[in-house]
Amino acid sequence: QPDALLRMEEAAGGQSRISEDDYIEGPPELIVEIAASSASKDLHDKLHAYRRNGVREYLVWLVDGSEFRWYVLFEGRYQLQQIDESGCLKSQFFPGLWLDVNALLSGNMAQVLAKLQEGIATSEYQEFVQRLSINP
Repeated sequence: QPDALLRMEEAAGGQSRISEDDYIEGPPELIVEIAASSASKDLHDKLHAYRRNGVREYLVWLVDGSEFRWYVLFEGRYQLQQIDESGCLKSQFFPGLWLDVNALLSGNMAQVLAKLQEGIATSEYQEFVQRLSINP
């Protein structure tokens, strides 16, 4: 069970659906784990299970090491994303989902939210929202 996830409806290009008894069937697009004592499991067993099941993005916060690792599934393998020149990790599947790593690690939530607002102000995000509204 992941700590958090983001998923899209199948009609909008997502891979999962909600069953009649309210369970998620199929892989969500993004899974997030907060790893303290579970870091070994999150970086090995879960990483392999999520890859095998087609989770498109996997974000792990390694609390003890003050590190974030954001993996993106590409041709059946996870590729570790690098922090960009602005200090952010950015979702490949959810345009506009930007994470200011240093601000989050230092507890500067105002900066974390400001960077997210910057991400959702981009034309890529607006196009993404438009695609979602076409495929409700």
